[in-house]
Amino acid sequence: MLESAQVSAPVEVIGGFLFDQRSDVRESNAHALMTPSARVSDLAAAVPGALVRAARDGAAATDVTYRSNDVTTGALFFCVPGLKVDGHRYAAQAVERGAVALVVDRWLDVAGHVAQILVPSVRKAMGPVSSAFFGRPSERLTMSGVTGTNGKTTTTYLLESIFLAADLVPGVVGTTGVRVDGKPVPFDRTTPEAPDLQRLLAGMVEAGVRAVAMEVSSHGLDQHRVDGTRYACAVFTNLTQDHLDYHPSMEEYFEAKTRLFTPELSERGAVNADSPHGRALAERSGVPVVTFGAHAGADLRATDVEVTATGVSFVVDGVRVRSRLRGTFNVENCLGAFAAARQLGLADDAAAEGIAVLAGVPGRVEPVEAGQPFPVLVDYAHTPDSLENVLRTARALTVGRLIVVFGCGGDRDRLKRPLMGEAAARLADLTVITSDNPRSEVPEAIIAEIEPGARRGGGRYSVEPDRRAAIHAALAEAGPDDVVVVAGKGHESGQTFADGTMPFDDRMVVADELAALGFGDSR
Repeated sequence: MLESAQVSAPVEVIGGFLFDQRSDVRESNAHALMTPSARVSDLAAAVPGALVRAARDGAAATDVTYRSNDVTTGALFFCVPGLKVDGHRYAAQAVERGAVALVVDRWLDVAGHVAQILVPSVRKAMGPVSSAFFGRPSERLTMSGVTGTNGKTTTTYLLESIFLAADLVPGVVGTTGVRVDGKPVPFDRTTPEAPDLQRLLAGMVEAGVRAVAMEVSSHGLDQHRVDGTRYACAVFTNLTQDHLDYHPSMEEYFEAKTRLFTPELSERGAVNADSPHGRALAERSGVPVVTFGAHAGADLRATDVEVTATGVSFVVDGVRVRSRLRGTFNVENCLGAFAAARQLGLADDAAAEGIAVLAGVPGRVEPVEAGQPFPVLVDYAHTPDSLENVLRTARALTVGRLIVVFGCGGDRDRLKRPLMGEAAARLADLTVITSDNPRSEVPEAIIAEIEPGARRGGGRYSVEPDRRAAIHAALAEAGPDDVVVVAGKGHESGQTFADGTMPFDDRMVVADELAALGFGDSR
């Protein structure tokens, strides 16, 4: 899920659809823009074995939602059982607000002439029903779904650039937000809930989008948010430790990812053969896949690899691919995007051109320049593997000392905290351990779980719970030939505590603190 602060943004109207999740805005404007409508019986048919009760002949729904406060006259309401609240409790409220149909997992005693669609699982039904309501928009788009622990965002940016090079109007759904033909659209999850996703995809169709690159999280797969969506190509980047606060084990985390590689969701796939989990996935995939990587058995193998301070390049199937993205790990990301383009039937020269023109990805090894005599890189690395990757990349640029500032998020996988501490202290000359997004946890308690790993790593480290002060300390310590990495939050614009989210962008804070040290202002 997005961890960045959500700020008020102008309502976005694209292709006749309103991309805003506020019910008051939708109610006053959405139907005036474009009003989808579908017969209740047709929506029920999207779920095999569904039973319908009390539906009037020809009864039609004019909206779909799982939020009772968003119900408008003519809406179909999904009574979704949640972790804390059962949506069936809000059925009567939905009817009072004008719902014409309820999707339920048990018959309800409700007043009024409202249809009920009985299904085995309301959550699993939301995707197919919402897709049917919006006219199965994913089938009118060239969809690519990217899953994996690290590299999803970069791969979607690469695919967006490839689509542009191939003269396809692109759409993107992911961690840094939603874009329609390059225009940002407010949205609040990496993988939106099924009705919101189908509404979004329908809007993209109306806006003239031809191809979509979408991050698909393990949460989204496990919670069936992408059910009802058809991907022309699924991409697997890698699997390393993360999200064990949600998934009981790495095995179950992997199982969630493999759902994308089934005929119900995807037509074909591209899988990273340099990842052990990728090789396992290639063997068990339910759809045809090509493998990519430096691995000798990969279908698309990177050779003649060059990694420099200005980017990477490699040869694949006789095609020289160059990228301005830095770090050895970006060879895998570029190769994955190239493989996906092949699977989508796009020309190799368009793939190579798209990869070459992408200058960077927000919050991914992103430099902050303010005239200081040392590089400062901001990166989203928030797993042991991604932190190790970015530090190895930074080390290759370092003549003097490598300094890293990082913390770990609260209410998330606690097992990775000492692992990240160990990686930082082992690979950096100085580690400043600080807060990330503490959420409901005490920042000092999180840091205390990082420290044992830092001690094992053997490098020098210090502790400063205040993230701004930690960044200032690292910058003040740095001298010519040193490199400073600020890791963990990347593109995020806020820092989340128990009592709310405060504005905090690492890139802006770095610029501010460099200015305070006399190096000027990069903004």
